[in-house]
Amino acid sequence: MTASLALLALLTIVNIVGLGVGKWLNNLGAIGTFIAAAVLIGLGITVLSRFGTTVTSADFTIPADPRFVLNSFGVICFGLVGLELASVMGDEIRDPQKTLPGAVAWGGIISGLLYIGATLTLLVAIGKNDISVLQGIVQAVSHMAGKVGVAWIVTPFALMLSLSIAGIGSAWMGGSARIPFVAGLDSYMPSWLGKVHPKYRTPHAALIVQAVVSLILIVINFYASGGVQEAFQTMLSLAVVLQLVPFLYVFAALLKFAFNGDMAGARYGRSTLIVSGLCGFVTTALGIALAFFPAKQITSVWRYEAKMVGFTLFFLALAAFFFFVYGRLKVPDLESARPT
Repeated sequence: MTASLALLALLTIVNIVGLGVGKWLNNLGAIGTFIAAAVLIGLGITVLSRFGTTVTSADFTIPADPRFVLNSFGVICFGLVGLELASVMGDEIRDPQKTLPGAVAWGGIISGLLYIGATLTLLVAIGKNDISVLQGIVQAVSHMAGKVGVAWIVTPFALMLSLSIAGIGSAWMGGSARIPFVAGLDSYMPSWLGKVHPKYRTPHAALIVQAVVSLILIVINFYASGGVQEAFQTMLSLAVVLQLVPFLYVFAALLKFAFNGDMAGARYGRSTLIVSGLCGFVTTALGIALAFFPAKQITSVWRYEAKMVGFTLFFLALAAFFFFVYGRLKVPDLESARPT
């Protein structure tokens, strides 16, 4: 918990200073991810060629009791989101109309290949029943490095993986903070959230509030869960649900536009938008629903479900309050402030 809170504080400070500084941590994270994945997959190929594998087609069948793996679908969906942050941060991206289409395409392809390659390597190295939810990658590298006689690689690999995690966290924090920042500007949340730092010109108030909320959730889950693994799994499942909820109305809006909107000048055709909207909406709804199925690391199902349902309802109610109640209360104030 101490390490989590220290990293949270560091990422907040770096992002307040600005993307000019924060982007380097993001870039280091991306480089660390590629190096870590390359080392992991390279060791996996070496072990496979020298010693073979015990993985068979039976390992990929659906288990007799599938409820413990249903949660994974939501986590996979969660692992593939993030590209939408580009639209939130479009004003801070150089030449976004030219940069983003290629970046989105390559990001999706590379992410998918890395996920598949890393997962297959973990299965080859350890086996699905022995992988730790927290330390699975380091566990696999340690096991394979010992086999091929390069055990020294584990420590630098762990450092590189830590850089990767820090970079990913920084990118998420910097992008997500722009949402309450814009809500503050549009009077759906307190106006001070829409303020920028006088020196660094960053949404420092939104970043600090986001850090405080994250801190509270980390502390609550660590003390209310049965150990680090269960706390991690609960926070991950909750993040899946809260992250995917906005995608329901994003894809619903896409469908509404595809059926009723004016397509003149649109980049994509009506049929493409309909297929994308339907696939996205169904996938998102499944991801949210299946996140409520507990993973095998959960020792108390009722406590897990209580936290999942309670936190989800709390944040949905909070969002509804700011949008339907707070926003309407602020609009008359803005109207009355205008000169007649």
